[in-house]
Amino acid sequence: MIEPTQIIEESESELTITWSDGSETRFNAPQLRRQCPCAGCIDEWTGKKILNDSDVPDDLVIKHTSIVGRYALNFHFSDGHETGIFSFEYLKTMS
Repeated sequence: MIEPTQIIEESESELTITWSDGSETRFNAPQLRRQCPCAGCIDEWTGKKILNDSDVPDDLVIKHTSIVGRYALNFHFSDGHETGIFSFEYLKTMS
């Protein structure tokens, strides 16, 4: 499994992850929020996206980032959303 070797909060709206395969991915807060995998954003039964991308402001920021175990990150966004658990595997597929 490919895992992060470094996670850098570049600013309150950008995050860079360096992966164990040597690749690097830069994420921004609106991108992460629009791809949130939580049950409030994705229908658990159908997998259909519920969240409307246009409802996420382009000036959204990450207020706080938490590490979940050894497998994921949780972002607390400025719009109050904080229920998404972004597994490292999921984040890597987003790159």
